[in-house]
Amino acid sequence: MTSEDLATPVSLGRNPIFTLTIDCGGGGIKGSVLDEAGTMRAHPIRVPTPYPLPPELFVKTLVDLAGQLPNADRVTVGMPGMIRHGVVVATPHYVTRSGPRTKVDPELFEAWRGFDARTALAEAFGLPTLVLNDAEVHGAGVVAGTGCELVLTLGTGLGCALFDGGELAPHLEMSQAPVRWGMSYDTYIGEHERRRLGDALWSRRVRNVIEGLRPVFLWDRVYLGGGNSRLITPAQLARMGDDVVVVPNTAGIVGGVRAWTLGQR
Repeated sequence: MTSEDLATPVSLGRNPIFTLTIDCGGGGIKGSVLDEAGTMRAHPIRVPTPYPLPPELFVKTLVDLAGQLPNADRVTVGMPGMIRHGVVVATPHYVTRSGPRTKVDPELFEAWRGFDARTALAEAFGLPTLVLNDAEVHGAGVVAGTGCELVLTLGTGLGCALFDGGELAPHLEMSQAPVRWGMSYDTYIGEHERRRLGDALWSRRVRNVIEGLRPVFLWDRVYLGGGNSRLITPAQLARMGDDVVVVPNTAGIVGGVRAWTLGQR
């Protein structure tokens, strides 16, 4: 079986299909196995993201995590950065020496650029594998499939995914765009600034970002996910409007099943 075969969904007849979903973040990597309905068949396992993190260690970390979970028939991996057809164009955290907000290691930068994550993971797992941006997998678990839907994940930084009629639009790496004071969105509303400002002031920043992006996307609905979305204060959330919805962080794993049915524009 070739690596291309392993990266392509296969028909398993009437047998139930179980999906190993791994959500890779700047601070932690977590995963579980789900059935076709998106129900977790095992309690999620989380391990710290190791640094420095060359691609080979990334693959090994995911395989080791999977070894603690039930067997699966296919794999979905969500990871930060610009991912095109399973290939890493750029990833913001994994190229650093010691994790988010530390210096970029030039050797890691080169190692990750153009890394075919889908093929490498498919070969390592021996299973059909799908690799997307982590916000795209998150979005797959929550979008209604009608109209223009934007998914923003709030965690170490900012994740972004856009859906039109349930189809995934080309990825926009909004996290790296400048916003204010020479800061990127990743920094402006990321975890470091949340801790520095406190939840109240940080929540105000989040609302300002939402209002700034509204005329850009003119969405029908925006979903706020990621581990920090639940920390937005009720007062600021209410001011964002009824078209802004906070969704559970578990969508980053649950979306691993539905991700296989997404169309792409």
